[in-house]
Amino acid sequence: MIEKTGRPAYMQIADELRGQIRSGSLPPGTVLPSINQLCERYGVSSSVVKAAISVLRTEGLIVGQQGKGVFVREQESAGPAEVPGGSEIMEQLAEMRAALRDLGDRIADLESAVFPGQKRSGEPGK
Repeated sequence: MIEKTGRPAYMQIADELRGQIRSGSLPPGTVLPSINQLCERYGVSSSVVKAAISVLRTEGLIVGQQGKGVFVREQESAGPAEVPGGSEIMEQLAEMRAALRDLGDRIADLESAVFPGQKRSGEPGK
């Protein structure tokens, strides 16, 4: 599932889970699969899955409950609506994410050009 595109694995996982939340595949109140289940599904370590969950928690899409799991938040409580200037902050974060994604793609292209056929430091097996 994780593609070797230069985009970090945790961001790819966060993108997929975010898409499932926004599409309704993971409706509000749904418990996310466990960290171990997500590790198996994506073929990554627990630290990668935890980083993806952290991204979604920061975005206000999920909430953890100690001893119970991580749940999709209700739409009315998610997001920056309660925070003054929240939409402006979210727009700036979206711009920063896009810039980082572009930078990651450019770095991957440079690594491929400079080190053809070699594994990059973020790939398994190195």
